[in-house]
Amino acid sequence: MANILKPDEMIRSINYTPPATEWMETPIDLSPGRFAYPAKLDKVEYLMHEVPGVFGNPRTWNPEDADWKLPSNWKEIVVNGFKERLDKYRSLKVFMDICVRCGACADKCHFFIGGGDPKNMPVLRAELMRSIYRGEFTLAGKILGKLTGARVMEEDVLKEWFLYFYQCTECRRCSLYCPYGIDTAEVTMMARELLHLVGININWILEPAANCTRTGNHLGIQPHAFKDIVEFMVDDIETITGKRMNVPLNEKGHEVLFITPSGDAFADPGIYTFMGYLMLFDAIGLDYTLSTYASEGGNFGLFTHSDMMKAINGKMYSEANRLGCKWILGGECGHMWRVVNQYMDTMNGSLQGPQMQTPVNPITGTVFKNAKQTKMVHIAEFTADLIKHNKLKLDKSRNSDIIATWHDSCNTARGMGMFEEPRYVLQNVVDQFYDMPTNTIREQTFCCAGGSGLNTEEIMDIRMRGGLPRGNALKYVQDKHGVNTMACVCAIDRATLIPLADYWAPGVKITGLHELVANALILDGEEERTMNLRQEPLPGFEEE
Repeated sequence: MANILKPDEMIRSINYTPPATEWMETPIDLSPGRFAYPAKLDKVEYLMHEVPGVFGNPRTWNPEDADWKLPSNWKEIVVNGFKERLDKYRSLKVFMDICVRCGACADKCHFFIGGGDPKNMPVLRAELMRSIYRGEFTLAGKILGKLTGARVMEEDVLKEWFLYFYQCTECRRCSLYCPYGIDTAEVTMMARELLHLVGININWILEPAANCTRTGNHLGIQPHAFKDIVEFMVDDIETITGKRMNVPLNEKGHEVLFITPSGDAFADPGIYTFMGYLMLFDAIGLDYTLSTYASEGGNFGLFTHSDMMKAINGKMYSEANRLGCKWILGGECGHMWRVVNQYMDTMNGSLQGPQMQTPVNPITGTVFKNAKQTKMVHIAEFTADLIKHNKLKLDKSRNSDIIATWHDSCNTARGMGMFEEPRYVLQNVVDQFYDMPTNTIREQTFCCAGGSGLNTEEIMDIRMRGGLPRGNALKYVQDKHGVNTMACVCAIDRATLIPLADYWAPGVKITGLHELVANALILDGEEERTMNLRQEPLPGFEEE
């Protein structure tokens, strides 16, 4: 991990005392470690061609420099873009007008809790944009200025936006507590769209988005490499179970198209989750195919622009149509499912081909009525349905060394209301399970502090501060119950929670849900299992 304070030192360094200056006069800190690296020139140029009208001003620049190399008419571009969005999105104008600054959201953001910077309070982060709205678009703001909390668009404001709207993971925890229903995450989304217009963005978001339009997935995995990765997994499954599996790729005529986040194909621990999917499908004889074109369920467009979101989402339905699949089964991903459940139907509902149907579990006959509009089912609810109907043979003892807790990933929890299905699955494959404290789970869950494209090394101090609330809850169940494993259903979480757990609760490992399912799953024709999916000895086989 990067050279940051030790946990006890970090806690002592948190200072909630407001600055001596008013927030409009308080200068920002753009020293190294306070910002994510800007997007690379070639990525911006590529996306300008692929998604016209979204990105602008490609160049090489450094946030530490005084000159950000903005276009001469940058203010006009931003203000006009703001006006266009106010006219297009009624919700944005409502969010700009109705906040009474009651402070109900003030202490709900993980970045404010772990850092103490008032501008990371959701109410004040939104005020960074709301003040410009008053100054540029309201009569009172134009006449009375700061007396109404108004200011005009200046270069310092733009830099402030960059700093703080990229210290928001769009987790929406603050919106849960707002008495007026203001969604600060959507304010962040609008601010980022305006920043893109003048070329202010970060590479950890734009490079995955560019990769996805070019190769079909965020990691830039080429089709032949994706095929090789799947074959390596099949080899490992055979080593563990003695059983060779056939995985269909790009085959037409199957009932189900399975799409997972590419993070599951890339590195530990995601690959074990991917192996778990394959073993589950083999156990039930699912009629499915994978696609090397739609080899990504995640959607970095959610962190970028609505047009980018629409394009990335649309490829999944295009591929389902090309292959003639009736419905889509989706893997363990966060932003994939928030986009599907909150935005997809109004963006891409018309892309569904005539062959697509309301999903029906071919093993149990359950009709997933909640997926009537999207034609997509989450793997956790699919597996929960299989377990409920006694369609899986499970041996919990293979996970008897695991004392588990559950991390409600923000986008599947607050974004689609999935609270009980994954817990039901988890409790059927492990003997020992303990939830974290009530005010840190389900709809009140705390973020991993690395979502929304912020899972990058150069801001590790910010991430660990933002990870304090989740880390504190995890440490609580570790100390009280001996929890040694935190499971989740999000590829970004599986990456970001590893350093978080290592920092705040050393000794807790991170796993996907279907890794644990596959450990417990008894396959027809398998050999005696002595290893889990990580090829570590199962309980009772340590000496062997």
